[in-house]
Amino acid sequence: MTEMIMPNDTNPLGNLMGGNLMRWMDIAGGICAGKHCEAHVVTASVDHVSFQNPIFMGDIITIEASVTRAFNTSVEIYVEVFAANIKGHENRLSNHAYFTFVALDDKKKKPVKVPAVTPLTRDEQQLYDSANRRRELRLILGGRMKPADAKELKLFFQEN
Repeated sequence: MTEMIMPNDTNPLGNLMGGNLMRWMDIAGGICAGKHCEAHVVTASVDHVSFQNPIFMGDIITIEASVTRAFNTSVEIYVEVFAANIKGHENRLSNHAYFTFVALDDKKKKPVKVPAVTPLTRDEQQLYDSANRRRELRLILGGRMKPADAKELKLFFQEN
């Protein structure tokens, strides 16, 4: 997804407002999730959003979204935002976040099972492997899992 940053997208300092960026990230992530699931999807959560570099009025942003892992009725989507000037110079990673979307059936709007993900590259495999830890952390922070039940996180923090 590509957008040009216009005056109505910016704050008084001429920087892109974070809320506008998050909206575009949600749209790109939702399209990615919906295509993978072949279903309507809703946003279930957004992990830590990193605002690493400012995006200025007149910049062109490119938002890339990819499925990292599918669970039962949800998918995790990794969204990255790259910014550059109109000439395509000064390209930089500006933001990234993990979104979780739940797939819904068309009639009852109830969660439905989603297709599995098969990682093809080493980077995809790393994102896939670490997705369970991120999921457990989301569930703990959302009050849907007790920390004592987080198997992947326990393994991650155990000393050898």
